[in-house]
Amino acid sequence: MNKKPVIAIDGFSSTGKSSISKVIAQKLDLIHIDTGALYRGITYFALENCLNDSQEIDIKSLFEKFDQIHLEFILNNGVLELFLNGKNIDKEIREPRVSDHVSLIAKQAEVRAFLLDFQRNLAQKGGVIMDGRDIGTVILPNADYKFFITASPEERAKRRHLELQHSGVDISREEVYENLKTRDKIDSERVVAPLKKADDAILIDNTLLNKEETIALILSHISK
Repeated sequence: MNKKPVIAIDGFSSTGKSSISKVIAQKLDLIHIDTGALYRGITYFALENCLNDSQEIDIKSLFEKFDQIHLEFILNNGVLELFLNGKNIDKEIREPRVSDHVSLIAKQAEVRAFLLDFQRNLAQKGGVIMDGRDIGTVILPNADYKFFITASPEERAKRRHLELQHSGVDISREEVYENLKTRDKIDSERVVAPLKKADDAILIDNTLLNKEETIALILSHISK
């Protein structure tokens, strides 16, 4: 293959999509693009600039301010980090307040349309591994390889809770579990680009697999 492959990885939150994609990108010399970061970036913008008197996100206000949003990935020490209007927000977009609101933002048709061409252009020249929730179904339907990663809600909550604890966030596993269940429901049932496995995607259940085993399994399909 002269042109480097385009790989789409979809799946539920806290299945390790992004960290797994990063390692595969390094191994295959591809660029990794975490599309979830883009939706988190817009959510962060909304929380900073579009709150109403009740301190809730005003969706209409967000739509009116699209022209004030400039997102870009910039390479920093070998890792693509997200910048909003020139400011590095890669750490801020992982905060629980963003996680609590990102599904609301991501289900808006206007937001998905706003980001569609941006995401497709990133993959135009090939050599990209892109992870998210609708990559294989909507963003890159002609990707060379498609994978859908899943794991039990209990295992995903356990992983996410540990991740947050390591980041110094004080939150109970029960709260994390409820947040995941809510996000799963919103993401899977939204009208626009719902989270679902593409018909031609390879299903990877990593409930009982660690990160290295998941990576090895995915690579075994790519190298065939």
